Amino acid sequence: MLGGADHDLEKAPEVGNVPVDGNSDGAVPGESFAYGDSWYARIQRLAGKLNIEQRGIERVPESEQTDTSYFNISSMWLAANMVVSSFAIGVLGKSLYGLGFVDALLVDLFFNLLGIMTVCWFSCFGPPFGLRQMVLSRFWFGWYGTKFIAILNVLACVGWSAANAIVGAQFIVAVNSDVPGFAGILIIAICTLLITFAGYKVVHAYEYWSWIPTFIVFMIVFGTFAHSGDFKNLPMGVGRSELGSCLSFGSTVYGFATGWTSYAADYTVYQPKNRSRRKVFFSAWLGLLPPLLFTQMLAIAIMTATEINGGDNKYQLGYAASGNGGLLSAVLAPLGRFGDFCLIILALSIIANNCPNIYSVSLTLQVLSRFTQRVPRFIWVFLGSCASIAIGIPGYSHFESVLENFMNFIAYWLAIYSGIAVSDHFIFKRGFGGYRPEIYEDRHKLPVGIAAALAFGFGIAGMITGMSQTWYTGPIAIHAGVAPSGADIGFELAFAFAAVSYCLLRPIELKVLGR
Repeated sequence: MLGGADHDLEKAPEVGNVPVDGNSDGAVPGESFAYGDSWYARIQRLAGKLNIEQRGIERVPESEQTDTSYFNISSMWLAANMVVSSFAIGVLGKSLYGLGFVDALLVDLFFNLLGIMTVCWFSCFGPPFGLRQMVLSRFWFGWYGTKFIAILNVLACVGWSAANAIVGAQFIVAVNSDVPGFAGILIIAICTLLITFAGYKVVHAYEYWSWIPTFIVFMIVFGTFAHSGDFKNLPMGVGRSELGSCLSFGSTVYGFATGWTSYAADYTVYQPKNRSRRKVFFSAWLGLLPPLLFTQMLAIAIMTATEINGGDNKYQLGYAASGNGGLLSAVLAPLGRFGDFCLIILALSIIANNCPNIYSVSLTLQVLSRFTQRVPRFIWVFLGSCASIAIGIPGYSHFESVLENFMNFIAYWLAIYSGIAVSDHFIFKRGFGGYRPEIYEDRHKLPVGIAAALAFGFGIAGMITGMSQTWYTGPIAIHAGVAPSGADIGFELAFAFAAVSYCLLRPIELKVLGR
């Protein structure tokens, strides 16, 4: 029997002899939740009785890696991207960047292909290591550096949820203008909370099926718009102005596609350890690319109709009145009340997109400290939902500018994150065999993280020189387009600066510090 604080959590070895690492965070002993009479042990036992996922960022043992369905990986991302928030990204090609039809399609295709690569790649880390994405970050950024990465990820998860809820609320308002925007945000947030509170299995079960009605509705939208004959083949621009618009729209598309990078492994940790990495990669790829291209290209096509009669048409009026909801309401107007029903289905599709955000924010918060890890995952789910509501309601009336700036923020920091992680994996660890997953809690054996921290700083420098925002345009960005706005190439430079500087700094760190 253990004494002191350990006795509170482990009265007797009822489940198995899992050694407690004295160098670990100490928040959760080993991998068991069956011991003790502390508030933590009692609430975890209650969660187990209610079939609520107990596990947080503790490593998933092989005995629990029983999810043998590759389609679970595909359907997770298929449902999360077959949503109206993905449609909203395609709308920006015309509304914000003034692109024509063909050039917007090409930008959408190539930047989506680029953005999903890291999501698919990081998904391969879940089965062999049984560790969540933010915990895996310790092998690249060190114990303390990962805490900073976790803060950025929390901001991304909560921001995503708020932006998505705003899109859903726009659709509800488009159906019934008497419903205030904040009510739509509350409906979406509460439904998301109910699913993510239960954990991994319920999230996957919901995503497994939820894409089907949404896909059917999008097909109805496609058929109705095609039948209307309102499509206009807007001409492609030329010159540096066109280049700037393409690169800036590409940055937004990339930011949405790559947004799942920082929690990709969270949804494969229960896959068996011996899973084929190639099959995991392509399962994620097939779940990501088709819905992204379908929804965004559909939006690009529909937005061409806003040019009818010089902008004096139902599509432009609907978009001006209630954003994306008004735009699709104009498309579905010939269907009457059934069209309103379709809009409600699309509004509720946001739940599938927000489930990964709220589920992962709870895991990310546990990485921050010993105290946050001692708070069970499902409690953080509730608090994360509250935070997204607090951001979404005041941001409802400024959605388009908020979405553009937020997508660029996502693209910037995830490009830096990916540049460092990819460089370390292939150059210094030389593949998956270079990891020691058993030391994930031992801060004295993990990398110190100085090289990663400095490389992150260089990545920020690259971001600043290449970013193009309403409030600042970098010196390189100005020359990539037409002054004063230029073109946003912040994520490309951020990745390059971070990757190159890490490759130069990491050998010095290894030589001086040995880890």
